[in-house]
Amino acid sequence: MRALTYHGAKDVRVDTVPDPILQDPQDIVLRVTATAICGSDLHLYRGKVPELKEGDILGHEFMGIVEEVGSAVTRVKRGDRVVVPFVIACGTCFFCERSLFAGCETTNTGRGALMNKKDLRPAAALFGFTHLYGGIPGGQAEYVRVPMANTGPLPIPDALTDAQVLFLSDILPTGYQAVVNAEVGPGSTLAIFGAGPVGLMAAACARMRGASRIFMVDHHAYRLQFAEETYGIEPIDFSKIDDPAQYIIEQTQFRGVDASIEAVGFEAKGSALETALTNLKLEGSSGQALRQAMAATRRGGIVSVPGVYAGFIHGFLFGDAFDKGLTFRMGQTHVQRYMPELLEHIGNGHLKPEVIVSHHLSLDDAVRGYHLFDRKEDDCRKVVLTPGGITH
Repeated sequence: MRALTYHGAKDVRVDTVPDPILQDPQDIVLRVTATAICGSDLHLYRGKVPELKEGDILGHEFMGIVEEVGSAVTRVKRGDRVVVPFVIACGTCFFCERSLFAGCETTNTGRGALMNKKDLRPAAALFGFTHLYGGIPGGQAEYVRVPMANTGPLPIPDALTDAQVLFLSDILPTGYQAVVNAEVGPGSTLAIFGAGPVGLMAAACARMRGASRIFMVDHHAYRLQFAEETYGIEPIDFSKIDDPAQYIIEQTQFRGVDASIEAVGFEAKGSALETALTNLKLEGSSGQALRQAMAATRRGGIVSVPGVYAGFIHGFLFGDAFDKGLTFRMGQTHVQRYMPELLEHIGNGHLKPEVIVSHHLSLDDAVRGYHLFDRKEDDCRKVVLTPGGITH
């Protein structure tokens, strides 16, 4: 089959690789009909995440048709059309029983990303996301093996297109969980740092839940313009406004917003010191966006972090967080928990995640898709890839 594989920093290729096969009674093999390039894929593409090996198949946002079914699979059958969550969860362990699927303690055979992990098991395995998270081949391919098929794949009605439902695999539930964690409701004020796909999905979900004001901080004018036109956000271009948090405070009776969502993560543009520390591997993440989110949030408010972080953060102002009484909520998304609810919202028209797609490309053109998305060229917001270039 054809698949997008990693060969080094900013070196991905569409190669011919062996077809996947069933390896466990709970496996299925999926024929991929649509897959997307995620902001998290860019961390891998740039060589920023360890334990990624040459030839690894990337991609964790995908859907398709069930082609083969393991003997123990009861949730889906051959021919079903399904969306697959990027988190691989068993459904029966301590954490899965509590709907904390990203904490599944059985699926990840890797060592996990925790640096101080005495007596702690790794978090759940993820598709296409390094051997820290199990080394499971991803979905930017013509076919993919899907483990734990009794917990993950969600059947999709034929009335909905691939574009409408594809983002149930990751960015839509990730944005939604961030909004739920931020306790956004009618009349809430919210700041979203990052106008990428997750930030846009968070804005859509916040509007659906009744937020009254949404500030969005980014430095790509085309992204901010799209978000303003589509979700009614109040744009803040940090290339023009030096201190977005101060601006937000001034616009909210000098209190700050009820909650902030930090949807940038560890590659946020930081200070020269942070850049130097990161390059020397003395620091794992820039804290710039997180510090801004903390500063923009009112006393007693919530900082919700769906952005991916790694290792240590320079200048985490814990004293400020204590003084303001902030609550922090963060972590990988418990995708399986939210997929059915979000599918219903898509079906009744309350959510239209497909509007953020700017580029539809064939899988064979995936390398160009990575270039466009990484460099923010051609006003690229989100790239969807289809094997053979055919959409459902």
